[in-house]
Amino acid sequence: MQTPDILGIIAGNGVYPRLLADSARKVGVKKIVAAAFTDETDSTLVQHVDLIEWIRVGQLSRLLKFFREQNIHDAIMAGQIAPKNLFDLRPDWKALLVLAKLKQRNAESIFAAIGNELAKVGVDLLPATTFLEEFLAPPGLIAGPKLTRREEEDVDLGWKIAKEIARLDVGQTVIVKNGTIVAVEALEGTNETIKRGGNLARKGAVAIKVAKPHQDMRFDVPVIGVETIRIAADAKLRAIVIEAGKTLLLEKDTIIDLANCSKLSIVAR
Repeated sequence: MQTPDILGIIAGNGVYPRLLADSARKVGVKKIVAAAFTDETDSTLVQHVDLIEWIRVGQLSRLLKFFREQNIHDAIMAGQIAPKNLFDLRPDWKALLVLAKLKQRNAESIFAAIGNELAKVGVDLLPATTFLEEFLAPPGLIAGPKLTRREEEDVDLGWKIAKEIARLDVGQTVIVKNGTIVAVEALEGTNETIKRGGNLARKGAVAIKVAKPHQDMRFDVPVIGVETIRIAADAKLRAIVIEAGKTLLLEKDTIIDLANCSKLSIVAR
C-alpha cells in the first residue's frame, strides 16, 4: 500500500487514535485530520493531529462534509464508541436513512453502512491495523507464567465458544473457569465482561477474546489496552488469551510489565 499524503481518522475512545496518528506520522503521512466525538474521544488527540473537528455521535452528514472539505480519500476508524452512546444516538437525517435500511443494528452492520457512505464521497476505509502492524500480537506466551494443563483445557473450551458467539455476532469474549463458561460478552464490551466473570469466578478464571470468523479488518478489530489488563488483574484473572495476528496490543511494553507484575498471563494463539 502506498502511504497517503493525507489521512482521516474517525476517532473513538482510548489511546488507539493517538497511537495511530503517531505511527502514521512516522511512516510519512504529511497531514492527519481527525473527526472526534464529544464525550468519547480523548481531548489530548488535538496535540497529535493537524486538524480536529468535534462532532456528536450520529452526525453522519457532518462527518462526510468535513472529510470532503479536507480532501480526505483514505480514512481509518480507530477506537470504540461506548455502547451506551450508540443507544443515546441522536442521528441526523443522513444517519436516520442509513439506520432505517439496516435489519440488524450491531457494530458490524452500522460501521459497514458508514463505510459505504464514505465510499460514496470517495473515502476509502483502510484496515484498522494500518500503520500499527508492530502492535499486532505475535503467537505464543507474551507475558506471565506458562499455563497449566487445566488452564489450557479451559482455553480450548473458551476458544470454541468464543468463536461461536463471534460467528453469531453476540460478542467476542468469554470467561472460563474449571471447564465452566462463567460469562459471555454481549453489548457491554470486554472490560465489563471481565469484571462480571471475575466476580462470579472469584479468582483464577481465563478470558478468551477472538476475532470474528470473517473479521472485517476495517473496524471492530479486537484490541487489548492497559485498562483491560488493570481490570483483569483486579478481577484476579489468571490469563487473557487472544488471537495472534488479529489483535492489537496497544502500549505493548506497559501491558507486559503490568501483566508480569500481576502474574497475569497473556497468550496469543
